[in-house]
Amino acid sequence: MTTTLAQPPVFAADDDLSVWPGSTTRLPHEGLAVGGVDLAEIAGRFGTPAYVLDRGEVRERCRAYRAAFPDADILYAAKAFLSRAMVRWIASEGLGLDVCSAGELELAVTAGFPASRIVMHGNAKSPHDLETALRLGVGRIVIDSPSEIAQLAAAVGHRGSQGVMVRVVPGVSAGGHSKIRTGTEDQKFGLSLTDGQAHHAISRVLGQPQLRLTGLHCHIGSQLTDVRPYLVAVRRMVGLMARVRDTQGVVLPELDMGGGHGIAYRPGESTLDIIALSRRLRAELAEACAAARLPVPRLIIEPGRAVVGPAGVALYRVLSVKRTGERTFVAVDGGMSDNPRPALYGVRYAPRLIGRHSTAGTRTATVVGRHCEAGDILAADVGLPGDIRPGDLLAVPVAGAYQLSMASGYNLVGRPPVVAVDDGRARLLVRRETLDDYRARDVGL
Repeated sequence: MTTTLAQPPVFAADDDLSVWPGSTTRLPHEGLAVGGVDLAEIAGRFGTPAYVLDRGEVRERCRAYRAAFPDADILYAAKAFLSRAMVRWIASEGLGLDVCSAGELELAVTAGFPASRIVMHGNAKSPHDLETALRLGVGRIVIDSPSEIAQLAAAVGHRGSQGVMVRVVPGVSAGGHSKIRTGTEDQKFGLSLTDGQAHHAISRVLGQPQLRLTGLHCHIGSQLTDVRPYLVAVRRMVGLMARVRDTQGVVLPELDMGGGHGIAYRPGESTLDIIALSRRLRAELAEACAAARLPVPRLIIEPGRAVVGPAGVALYRVLSVKRTGERTFVAVDGGMSDNPRPALYGVRYAPRLIGRHSTAGTRTATVVGRHCEAGDILAADVGLPGDIRPGDLLAVPVAGAYQLSMASGYNLVGRPPVVAVDDGRARLLVRRETLDDYRARDVGL
């Protein structure tokens, strides 16, 4: 069982690469290579800020999930990070995909991903989202509110039927921050189990011949490192499935338990053990179904962060170093426009000086971005060499999820490129956003 640290360490040992991609190796002069490619060379070739994505790490993590959950459907959560190359990597490893918009869906399908292996989520799907999902033939649409039922049935019309699931709020509070807890009543997602909304919605769906209810869905939160909340949730979901069987005479064949699997952003932090999760979740599901005299449904899980997060590294160039009183601020050429997570959730990273050997002692510093916001902080109170200076290169591990996917156009600095590394080769996946891109969108007065 994983443990939770009461206070994660502020300083990481200089030689601790435990949260870096497995392919990371040390080079002379404090350099680092990922996927056989020198990170300093990537910064020189593609500029900074830049995001590096280890293709081998992504694929290994996909395979680890398939090994841990051999009898489950594994859907990669596209919201963590999506590109055409990522779509192809996921497809080649046999995973399905879950998307939250017509944009994510269209990108995936135009990259060759089978629509039948895609699930569409969203608490407020637009008519365009639903029309696109039906036109492209997604496997399932997750109903998140009562109004979607009639809307979706009308949109299907005489086309036949559409596979759907109902998202249930199981009343489980879990997650690394209040803004990423989605299993309780006081948030926007899903239909309540406790007040009967979920069961009423299920009854309505079953009354629509255009909708084919394949199962139930829940997602209790993100960045979970403890198996126990999943076990509570699965018992409650099976209880609802048994009630549907008893009242509607319908046995549902699928149960989607979402994702939210926690990873370590700094050495020493806890992670969710997916082997333990699989073993205990499947055992709990089998026991609950046996007690309710239900056949065991097909299990579905939706990892996103745990697949791509540890495969990414962000590269920044130091622009200035300012000492104000007892604090040292190290400003870099990126910030909240490419990584809003510290400002949103207060997350903490472990940046590292690379490409230059320093003999100076460690100094407590706060790495800040270049944007006009006091909250533009990338890493507070971290250990960096005391002689950190403009021109130095900082690398931030565990940068693959919910950074570029949540990036903005703030201050028009442009979003960074994504560079894939594997077997000693670097390849541009997503180019840097430029002023020309902004000009092209601005159609004038």
